[in-house]
Amino acid sequence: MRKPWGHNYLIQHSAGSGKSNSIAWLAHRLASLHDDKDNLVFDSIIVITDRRVLDKQLQDTIYQFEHKQGVVQKIDANSAQLAEALGSGCRIVITTLQKFSFVLDKIKDLPKRHYALIMDEAHSSQTGESASNLRKVLAATNLEDAEKEEATSSEYDPEEEIAKALSARGPQKNLSFFAFTATPKHKTLELFGKPGVDGKPEPFHLYSMRQAIEEGFILDVLLNYTTYKTYYKLAKAIEDDPELDRVKATQAIARFVSLHPHNLAQKTEVVVEHFRHFTSKKIGSKAKAMVVTRSRLHAVRYKLAFDKYLRDKGYTSIQALVAFSGTVKDGALDYTEAGMNGFGERELPGKFDGPEYHFLIVAEKYQTGFDQPLLHTMYVDKKLQGLQAVQTLSRLNRICPGKEDTFILDFVNEAEDIKDAFKPYYEKTEIEEAVDPNLVYTLKNKLDAFQIYWRQEVEDFAKVFFKPLDKQREGDKGLLHKCIDPAVGRFKGEPEERQVDFRHQLGTYLRLYAFVSQLVNYGDPDLEKLYAFGRLLITKLKIDDGSGPLIIDDDVKLSYYRLTKTHEGSASLSAGETATVTGPTDVGTGRPRQEDKAHLSQIVDVLNERFATDFTKEDQLFFDQIVGDLKKDDDLGDQARNNSLPQFKLAFDPKGLAAVLVRMERNEHISNQFMSNEQLRAVALELMMQQVYQHFKEDQQPGL
Repeated sequence: MRKPWGHNYLIQHSAGSGKSNSIAWLAHRLASLHDDKDNLVFDSIIVITDRRVLDKQLQDTIYQFEHKQGVVQKIDANSAQLAEALGSGCRIVITTLQKFSFVLDKIKDLPKRHYALIMDEAHSSQTGESASNLRKVLAATNLEDAEKEEATSSEYDPEEEIAKALSARGPQKNLSFFAFTATPKHKTLELFGKPGVDGKPEPFHLYSMRQAIEEGFILDVLLNYTTYKTYYKLAKAIEDDPELDRVKATQAIARFVSLHPHNLAQKTEVVVEHFRHFTSKKIGSKAKAMVVTRSRLHAVRYKLAFDKYLRDKGYTSIQALVAFSGTVKDGALDYTEAGMNGFGERELPGKFDGPEYHFLIVAEKYQTGFDQPLLHTMYVDKKLQGLQAVQTLSRLNRICPGKEDTFILDFVNEAEDIKDAFKPYYEKTEIEEAVDPNLVYTLKNKLDAFQIYWRQEVEDFAKVFFKPLDKQREGDKGLLHKCIDPAVGRFKGEPEERQVDFRHQLGTYLRLYAFVSQLVNYGDPDLEKLYAFGRLLITKLKIDDGSGPLIIDDDVKLSYYRLTKTHEGSASLSAGETATVTGPTDVGTGRPRQEDKAHLSQIVDVLNERFATDFTKEDQLFFDQIVGDLKKDDDLGDQARNNSLPQFKLAFDPKGLAAVLVRMERNEHISNQFMSNEQLRAVALELMMQQVYQHFKEDQQPGL
């Protein structure tokens, strides 16, 4: 009979499809599961989440199933409460992942039992050091083994302690993981997925976004998607024309425009008036909206702009709340969420659920794990990419009586880009290729070659770091830093380029090893020693490259501003529209970017030229699409590989023109200018030719 322990199960269930109920049902089923000899299969079921709002939601859901004393234990006090629940053999324990970081020194006599661990949103919970700590706690040796070790030797053996850490990192025979997620990352699939027919990992159970939409359990949030684009002109507000880094200055100017009072006022007007005339009538006039901003400062400024606009217009029946963490300093003033709302942070979900408040302005908070079925409309003023786009926009997909649709108004993103972000998670999520465990050794060899740290320093560090808790001394922390400091000194003596390269490689090693060591039991103490050494070392490697933010708010002024609707309609996906997720395979260098200097006036000219036109996103993509078509032409590839650029031009021009003609019907706006303006046509063909020629020259294999 196959042993029921030590297996991983990935459950991919779409967001909003009743995941909490599925977790609660599974917890109780596992708690009552018996083998063929009528013994309990699992001694304890531990439900874990890394989000406090979900922790409370799961606690309430599971607790409703059974109130028998001692069956379900909420861990809502501290890690000591968690240690007591595990030690007493409580059947179902509900807690947050963070508590495991504090429990290692509290559970010394935890018997080795069989555990089922149910994780909510596995991608954010189970690939870091907290997850490794969790494995260490639940894989603790039993009392008999502990007594045997103590009787055999009281001497501290660092190699033995390292071996214990290694065994805790790898798969554990007494632990079974049931990982729930709507949006699995590459590493989540590798860690918890089961091999499919092609050998690649796939979910154990799938309830896809597409199926949930088709069966009416969630709404299609991309069905009504409208985008706006901001066009603006800037002018210098100073006589000097300083030389600045082009990329930093561009980012600084973008920040300046996004926080400009006129920009916020215009967008606030669009949002409020759209809500009044459209959203407010939805769900029996109970509909609510979320405004997604790009930073805490933006959230503060938006809240002030909303309050002013509502006050000036006399819209007393509409009110807005704001959600952000900590304190935001804006000039001489300090702002907090509680101060701006007039009540404590914990009260916000309940207040927003009532009829008094209609808008929730957020910065990071409530973009994931927030379940409010009355949310109908989302106004997005933040760049959203990949997984973040799916998680954020999916806040709208919950159903409730009277809710028939949703609406998104986006000031920043393009509908096509958002559609691409949803593709990997619309049906079954698949990976492009598996992570190669040997990458860890490749990275270690690269790090060793820098000669920043010496092998003996790593060895000395490990002897102190891996001491058992009962053998640690007061001065051990100082000894750890003493082992690290020589490497820090050598690092500071390196050129900036090598500093950046080493720090990048070290960070990649730490992330990759923390993940892959949960898939593969390397059994290599050198890897574990370097991992421990590197985690402290990287905190002390500072690079002074002047990379702080560039502030030029007083150097430029807004001279022209226009907000224009660019897309209105559906961005929904169809069956078969999928994409793979990529994995952690970065073993390249992290060399610093060469500064591209330009005068402030030149940067402003470039932005004016880009944003003060009537071209849409499709116009800007027109030539990129043509270049993409031409890069697939094998004949052009042969011509590029065997000829100089002037000779290549003779073959390219007629094919380039033909490619434009093929796409003319898809974009009449820019293709008409291309055909009627000879100068524009010549320049465009020249630029496309250079891109295609360079592409084939860099790739010497024909047909690629």
